[in-house]
Amino acid sequence: MRDNETVDIAIRSALTGHLLFTTLHTNDSISSVGRLVDMGAEPFLIASVLEGLLAQRLGRRLCKECVTRAPMTEELAARITPEERALFRDGVAFGKGCEKCNGSGFRGRLGFYEIARINARLREGISKNRTTLELRGLVDPDFATMRDDGMAKAAAGMTTIDEVLRATQDIDDS
Repeated sequence: MRDNETVDIAIRSALTGHLLFTTLHTNDSISSVGRLVDMGAEPFLIASVLEGLLAQRLGRRLCKECVTRAPMTEELAARITPEERALFRDGVAFGKGCEKCNGSGFRGRLGFYEIARINARLREGISKNRTTLELRGLVDPDFATMRDDGMAKAAAGMTTIDEVLRATQDIDDS
């Protein structure tokens, strides 16, 4: 959705019981609320029609043919939180480079996702036109950011910490 007319049509459709999936350009899931308000939607209407918000960023997937593990360097450890470092007890994954990946160590892409389910507290905060920062404090306790999802995928050997930071660092307060 790019303009207030489209937002208005979408909200009216949702109010009449239609299930609607749409895209917005925002940095994270919760910022979608502010974007809708900026496009002229009334906060109480947004609160009444939203059921969930999903955000994604793409990162490069490690090549399955040449992926290997090594101990984490101190330089890399300094770039992430202690909680994130704990995920990498078995070392960090990286691609050595091979014929299949043209020597890059990467082959394909994978998504880093976050899903904000609209709970009662969040719905009330949206209807009261709370700030994005205030709304982030109202999400469910099990809410995981795109960075959290990316770090879990890096720990599983699917991508690198550098890829997660590249894709998510400008949007996460970690």
